[in-house]
Amino acid sequence: MKKLNLAVIGKDVSKSSSPAMHKFIAEHMGNSVSYANISVPVQEFDPEEMFEKYDGFNVTIPYKLSIIPYLNKLCGDAETFGAVNTVLASAREGYNTDGLGFMLMLKLEGVETQGKRILLLGAGGAGRSVAKKLKDEGAQVFVYDKIYENALKIAEEFEVEAVRQLRPGHYFAVINATGIGMHLTEGISPVDGEILSGCDVAVDLIYTPAKSAFLKIAESLGKHIINGEAMLFYQAYFAECIFFGVQPDSGQAKELFEKFRGINI
Repeated sequence: MKKLNLAVIGKDVSKSSSPAMHKFIAEHMGNSVSYANISVPVQEFDPEEMFEKYDGFNVTIPYKLSIIPYLNKLCGDAETFGAVNTVLASAREGYNTDGLGFMLMLKLEGVETQGKRILLLGAGGAGRSVAKKLKDEGAQVFVYDKIYENALKIAEEFEVEAVRQLRPGHYFAVINATGIGMHLTEGISPVDGEILSGCDVAVDLIYTPAKSAFLKIAESLGKHIINGEAMLFYQAYFAECIFFGVQPDSGQAKELFEKFRGINI
């Protein structure tokens, strides 16, 4: 059994689900971790102590880009996305498991995106990773952001299409990567039923509340709905595999998520 000292750092991670997920995953993989929540105001962000104190740590909003100057190397998706959510402290290596977690969530939900038209709402960090992964899987990706220039940047970088104005139309899936629907915007949807009526699947990266206004509208229209809890769990699973140096297994990830959800309902 390996034992590691881990943490998550963000502006406010006091209510983060990461500690429970990481501890659960590590223990069920035959390992053990301590896992701390480190909330740091933006003006006080200085992760140097993290490299000395922890074996590894996860990075969340708003520090996924801010952490990069402190690292020696970006690996895999972190280099592609220019954003980091997982750090190996001793080597100062940065990784990003968000896209992997998202695609595994879709796969295990039976959602096949190859050749499908996908409308992605939001061109922030989460939107970047989702757009790139969907493009790599052969989907036709259309990105909308309230700031058109943000969508245009993703379109130019990943060869997807930027949408200047939302109009009703048929998309296989509509994905909310805006963050609208949680915290102060809980009860608000980034789009209405007119946009969602033309899709088959609605995916919200938000996991709290479990059923956002966006998903409630889609469900009322008879759509297949998916919330972001599985993505959060699977990105944590991939991060644990990095921390412990083991190969990920999608079957194991699914089994662990079902067990975790079963005891946390």
